[in-house]
Amino acid sequence: MAKNKKQKELEKQKQLNNDYTNPDEYQILKKKTIKELIAPAGIDASNIDHLEIVSNITRYARSFFVSTLPRMATFPELFRDMYMFGDINTSIYINPIAESRSQNELNRVINELETERIVAADRGNINRESTIGQKRWEAEQLRDEIAAGYNKLFEASIVSTLFAYSLEDLNRYTKLLASEMSKSLVDIKSAWGMQEEAFKSNMPLMENKIKKTHTFDRRSMGTVFPFTTSEVGHPTGVPLGFNKQTGVPILFDNFHGSLTNYNMVIFAKSGAGKSVTMKTLISRSAVLMGIQSLALDAEGEYSIVAESLGGINVVISPTSQTVINLFDIESEIIKDEITGKSRSVVNVENKVEDVTQALLTMSRGSTRSKEVNELTKQIISESVAEEYKQIGITSDPNSLYEANAINSGDALGKTRKLMPTIGSWYKRILRKAEENKNPDYQFHYSYLIKVMRQYIREYNGQMAYFDGQSTFDLLDGTLFINLDISGLEERFARPLAQQILLSWIWEKYVKKNSEDRSKASKKRVLVDEAWMLLPYPEAVDFLNTMARRARKRNVSLAIISQRFQDFYEKPEAQAVLTSSDTKLFLAQDKSEIQYLKEVFKLSSGESGFLVTCQKGEGLLKVGADTAIIQIRPTAKEFEFVETNINKLVKMNKNRNEY
Repeated sequence: MAKNKKQKELEKQKQLNNDYTNPDEYQILKKKTIKELIAPAGIDASNIDHLEIVSNITRYARSFFVSTLPRMATFPELFRDMYMFGDINTSIYINPIAESRSQNELNRVINELETERIVAADRGNINRESTIGQKRWEAEQLRDEIAAGYNKLFEASIVSTLFAYSLEDLNRYTKLLASEMSKSLVDIKSAWGMQEEAFKSNMPLMENKIKKTHTFDRRSMGTVFPFTTSEVGHPTGVPLGFNKQTGVPILFDNFHGSLTNYNMVIFAKSGAGKSVTMKTLISRSAVLMGIQSLALDAEGEYSIVAESLGGINVVISPTSQTVINLFDIESEIIKDEITGKSRSVVNVENKVEDVTQALLTMSRGSTRSKEVNELTKQIISESVAEEYKQIGITSDPNSLYEANAINSGDALGKTRKLMPTIGSWYKRILRKAEENKNPDYQFHYSYLIKVMRQYIREYNGQMAYFDGQSTFDLLDGTLFINLDISGLEERFARPLAQQILLSWIWEKYVKKNSEDRSKASKKRVLVDEAWMLLPYPEAVDFLNTMARRARKRNVSLAIISQRFQDFYEKPEAQAVLTSSDTKLFLAQDKSEIQYLKEVFKLSSGESGFLVTCQKGEGLLKVGADTAIIQIRPTAKEFEFVETNINKLVKMNKNRNEY
């Protein structure tokens, strides 16, 4: 029985060996240590100023040591350029110096300095006497601090190894590194003739073979540690909040030249402070920087900001008398590609496409009907183009005005033409349906006539608030304009209004911004609760287009949403994220954090913080920089940025009692 057991073990071992394609290699691997397995094929140390690391690809290495330091070291920039310099490793050996030895050496230095000072005084060298006297005073102060236990001396040796894939690159990097370090008065020298010893010293073996030491006290020793906190912000801008790690105020300039674009996104769960943050940014940037803002207000939260800033509050609802015409079109400034000169044009083709996309969304309705297809779009697009053609709208800006009518109240001395409306477009569809002889189009005409009736004022449509000539215009120079759509039905009417208003805002608000940066105003367009748009493809397409085109108009598109998962699951909406250089994440729901972590490469610590952080706290990402921010509106600002209903009632009660 024992024999059978031994035989089974041998067969099992034989089977394991057979699992390898080459049993001899397996036996070799068994005999090698981990150190032997991970070591390179060889290191050529025959050169006195560099090493050659032979492996699949030969690499070149050169080691350095710090030879000279500045007289004063300040946190945290002493060796930062060295730590961040490409493919480089740096080791620092720190050994504390006993207090008795420190006292003896400092006493010796003080005596030597005093001797030099007396000699300089005898020779009448006042400048040298003053310099040596200052050094002697500093040495005495350091000695007294060590004696009192407030300070301590350390010996430190700094060794670095720089890597490259060619000797030419290694020489070039060496010169560049020396130049960068000299800016902070740090001198580095190649470990000439000691490259092998220096290379070993810079490995995690805790063996310093290069005894090139410098003396630091406790304060200066702190400058060598590569622990720095990320600072986000700009030299100019408005105070947005505080860096929680450093306590330093964060100044934020939405239009700073270092940003690749001016757009921003804010994601947070309900009640985390999204609206308060945006109201604070809008109000401060309006007062301090003169930035004009327009809010597409889905929840009716920004009307008080408009009142406080002396702006305009426009309410759009089934009972209001406000009308916004989807067909409104404006001229724009473009640069001729050949001459380079700016000229004014009317882009009818783009406007036809924008109106078509909005009408497609309207025709699909809240059920997002599958009956709408390319034939439906063709019918809509052709009829929209005919509407503009009928009143003579062309690429010429003069075509927007009546030819002979004069109105002395108009700055241009001309009368604007009445634009087409949804009602006039609907009548055209009715006529074209009667004239149509093609059976392939009959169903689509019939479908449009039925579903679009609810948007026509003449038929008392329940959603006819976009049918008719616009009843107001956006005044350029107004610090804040609020378009309140909170009175509309949430499931379909609000997203539809968001899409139509975005198109209208582009024509009336964004296009008016000159492409001449010296004259263009700084404008912000805020889309609150942007997740409502995502189920509607045409709306998402326009939002993406606006995000890409906003910077050319000196406009910042600000997107606020509480459901990042919807953006994550909608690839078509990714352009909004990639076109936003500024991202602010406030407190997140646990169900959302995994998506943020994946898309924005958040660390475990960052994602954990976003789940547990308090209201008004979050991560601010500006370009590649990240900081933990805390946003604190002032007591006066809270009077118009607060969104909690219970707190608002209490504030109003206190105000009335006062």
